[in-house]
Amino acid sequence: MAAGLRDLAGPRKGADKGGMEWRDQGILLAVRRHGEDAVIAEVFTPDHGRHAGVVRGGASRRMAPLLQPGAQLDVAWKARLQDHLGGFTVEPLRSRSAQAMSDRMALAGLNAVTALLCFALPEREPHRALYARTESLLDLLDRADLWPLAYLHWELALLDDLGFGLDLSACAVTGATEGLVYVSPRTGRAVTAAGAGGYADRLLSLPPVLLRQGDAPDAEIAQGLRVTGHFLTEHLAPDLGKKPLPEARQRFVDLFARGL
Repeated sequence: MAAGLRDLAGPRKGADKGGMEWRDQGILLAVRRHGEDAVIAEVFTPDHGRHAGVVRGGASRRMAPLLQPGAQLDVAWKARLQDHLGGFTVEPLRSRSAQAMSDRMALAGLNAVTALLCFALPEREPHRALYARTESLLDLLDRADLWPLAYLHWELALLDDLGFGLDLSACAVTGATEGLVYVSPRTGRAVTAAGAGGYADRLLSLPPVLLRQGDAPDAEIAQGLRVTGHFLTEHLAPDLGKKPLPEARQRFVDLFARGL
């Protein structure tokens, strides 16, 4: 790493000058042009959450290919005041574009992950466990045999981390821990056939894959994505001001379903 970056960054968890400088490692979520040669980058870091900053020269021929969503970066942020947008100095650590561009499903999955994080995460709020899970998920981009199930578990973790987690440990009506076959679309709790009674047609089907049972066939994963999709759409999105879910998520789900 260049000496200038080290000098700017300071200690990773430091809060020099009233917290107006920090250094962290993170996943690039999105970039957009800013002026002639700069970009505004959004990164997801373990200690500073989803955070934006200006990257000078980020639109240049040298930097633009390195600043692709999913890239792992060493980032240093600096601003005159804490609530300013501030600027990033970035050092690319590794790219994930090769894995993503080699497979349509991987690219769609990467786009779904980064879009959902931009959509759902509050700014500048740490989500360390979700960050670790996201990094592990993106490192599986070239494992088509593992990716769909890992992605489903990641959506469950996203819901849980943001306060909309499903409780599939026992039946909400009877307390039974066996024979769980439904999910309440209102509470996210599991229900048995006996507990459902005459309301079964109003409940969501609970595939064994969500209980981490069985061999997790693709058809069950698709069914699980319908369940998580319900809670993303009907619970998380309204809490964020009724914004529609990113289209990238549905494109990934549709692409996966076409392969069944």
